[in-house]
Amino acid sequence: MKLLLEYDGTNYHGWQRQKNSRTIQEVLEEAISAITGEKIRVTGAGRTDAGVHAAGQVANFKTNTRIPVEKLPYAINSRLPDDIAVKGAWVAPEGFHARISAKAKVYSYTIYNAPFPSPLLRNYAYFFPLPLDVDAMKEAANHFVGAHDFSAFMATGSPVKSPVRQVNRLEIDRRQDLLIIEIEANGFLYNMVRIIAGTLVEVGLHKIEPGEVASIIRSGDRERAGKTLPPQGLCLLRVIY
Repeated sequence: MKLLLEYDGTNYHGWQRQKNSRTIQEVLEEAISAITGEKIRVTGAGRTDAGVHAAGQVANFKTNTRIPVEKLPYAINSRLPDDIAVKGAWVAPEGFHARISAKAKVYSYTIYNAPFPSPLLRNYAYFFPLPLDVDAMKEAANHFVGAHDFSAFMATGSPVKSPVRQVNRLEIDRRQDLLIIEIEANGFLYNMVRIIAGTLVEVGLHKIEPGEVASIIRSGDRERAGKTLPPQGLCLLRVIY
């Protein structure tokens, strides 16, 4: 079975089940188990961190339930809290795996770029009060597109077989006080989007020149890239299969 999920990650310690913390996976598994009477384990397309949101997370699981697939979202949602929702359900093809079968993922990072903070946006955007040169940020964004070793944009000490990822596009859109960075890639390293966003903020402040980004990528040096921005601005928009 394949599910499309939306959630507000504010009150959760990320997607992946953990012993002493409440997670999206745990709550979802409990809800599905309650309505099917089976011990359910779900697999997610992306292991979002604590405080990170999703508009298009995908998960799959095996079940023998007789609940019609079109009724499944209603049944599961009746057992879920208000900050998690199943938006759709389908019978998955044989061999489907939410993470391994994905061809690409799309994330957005939202910055609230205004003089004063917004209490309504505090859980969904990173507040940054200083002026940013968006044109310089857009110029710098072009250097991330393509296949690169993104070691400079990965949390230090992350266990990974290869740091090479293919970024298909990176777009920056200004909507009044909101600055939205949208990135599509065949995969992401740990904290990669949040570090890229932090680096683009440095470019917007003229602390890093747009052309310098190519050199930072080639260097593989985490110290040369920007800081890791907070989790609340990050959202998994969709998974492409």
